[in-house]
Amino acid sequence: MVKKYVVSPHGGRGAHPDIASALRAAAARGRAARVEIAPGHYEERLSVRGEVEMVALGEPGSVVVSRPRGTVLDTLGSVVVRGLVLSGRDADAGVVDCHAGALVLDRVEVRAHDGVCVHVRPRSAATLTDSQFSFGRVVFAGSTGQVERCRFIDSADNALAVIESARVAVRASRVDGARIHGVRVSDAWALVAECEVTGTEKAALIADTRAELTVEDCRVEAVHMAALAFVEQSRGSVRGTRVTDAENGILVASGADPSVHGCVFADCRDSGIHVQDAGRGTFEDCEILGAGNSGVLSTRGGAPRVAGCRVTGGNVGIAVTEKARGRFTGIAVLDLTGVALRVWDESKAVFERIRVERCPFGLETRGNGGTTAELTDATIHDFDMAAVAAVGQSRATLKGVSAERGLLGFSAGEEAQLHVRDCDVSAVTTGGALAHGSARLVVANLGVTGAQSFGVCVTGSAYLDVAHSRFDDCGATGMRFDGSGGGRLVECSVTGTGVTAVQHNGRVDLATLRTTLPVVRIAEPAAAPTSVVNNYYGPVFHHAVHHAQLAWNNSTVVQQQTNDND
Repeated sequence: MVKKYVVSPHGGRGAHPDIASALRAAAARGRAARVEIAPGHYEERLSVRGEVEMVALGEPGSVVVSRPRGTVLDTLGSVVVRGLVLSGRDADAGVVDCHAGALVLDRVEVRAHDGVCVHVRPRSAATLTDSQFSFGRVVFAGSTGQVERCRFIDSADNALAVIESARVAVRASRVDGARIHGVRVSDAWALVAECEVTGTEKAALIADTRAELTVEDCRVEAVHMAALAFVEQSRGSVRGTRVTDAENGILVASGADPSVHGCVFADCRDSGIHVQDAGRGTFEDCEILGAGNSGVLSTRGGAPRVAGCRVTGGNVGIAVTEKARGRFTGIAVLDLTGVALRVWDESKAVFERIRVERCPFGLETRGNGGTTAELTDATIHDFDMAAVAAVGQSRATLKGVSAERGLLGFSAGEEAQLHVRDCDVSAVTTGGALAHGSARLVVANLGVTGAQSFGVCVTGSAYLDVAHSRFDDCGATGMRFDGSGGGRLVECSVTGTGVTAVQHNGRVDLATLRTTLPVVRIAEPAAAPTSVVNNYYGPVFHHAVHHAQLAWNNSTVVQQQTNDND
């Protein structure tokens, strides 16, 4: 049977004048105890042992227990605290220090100035419900815990730390203004569900050092760095979470590999999804809105798998740079100010079932020969510049790509290689495909319709190999070869009312070309003349001459000679 003890600073029949004396009486009896505390301010340290419940008799917050320095409450056993305010300073071990056993804090406020609010030590457990923790952090170290409907305010550190193989579930709670992280999980396991985090100076929710973090139906707003971070080989999942106004929606690095589903990353200042430094991750059915730099960024060895996502607004849709990789499937990229898909600097990317609309560029590749991109089953519509542009020594392969309503369909420049198969280009204001510089463009089963200038064009010393392709209703010419560029045409057709079928420089093999339009060879410009001009009317010197001044075509010349015998 539970023994009841009453505490009142004003005394009274059977009442203890302070909490400590009631706890000593309960410990001496050695039975389950309930300590009821009258409203007031108690300046004392509480050590609770055994099975004890401490309850504020007034409204929550009417009982304040404080010390000027150090721990206010340390527990060992099965301890329940309801409705108290516990306040301390410089409590490195915790204003509340749970040594062992099970601790419950219900409707409690803990204030830790320059210290730890609650420290739950190894092999112990704590349940925190409807409570508030201000200024300090809550630490679960090698312990277990449940946190529900709590609030963490203005922590000078991490608001909640789950470390050293601890296991903690956090539900329906809120973190405001933590100086470091909102929730940090390090070499531990945590579930964070239906929570809100705002105003953290570093990542709002972070998993590091092989941790496992599960995030469900959370909201993260106005944080200074990443909203979510998985680093140092951590794992876990994120579902149904919305991020607004963070530097990065989610950051994955150093071997981490989370699974992210059905999330929204809105108005991120840098990128919505950022994967770097051998980070991986699976991202499905997510939406990225108005990213300041890139909707999805894979860089420095990152290798994400992205499927069924939508990128709307912002600058760049998907960027794969600095020896990174990525596979992107079923992506919609809409209404950007820059490039929809970018592959640079020895990176490799595979794009499948991509839809790009109202972006200046579709796919852009740039870098050395180790830079490769594959684009399959894609539509690129209403672009301002080129649907696909490959430059440098990069290599791009297109299959089943449709480009419609833009300036130029497909372009390869400098020393790039562009392979185009089973693609079509229509309603472009310049042409279907262009090879320039010393690039190589290999085309099979390409259809170009309604280009206002040309179907394909070769300039510089570029090379074009085109087979089984058709060019219909091109405004000026089906195919044009300028400069020293050459190529081969096999089983191609040019139809319509354009001026010519082919304009060429004599360096193209026209094999089985079908057309009723004329084929015109472009006359090469004559070489510029070279000449040597000899002037036979200048002075002739037979000895060394110093300080001479010479003039030609002057009407008046004054000549002076000075003999210097020195």
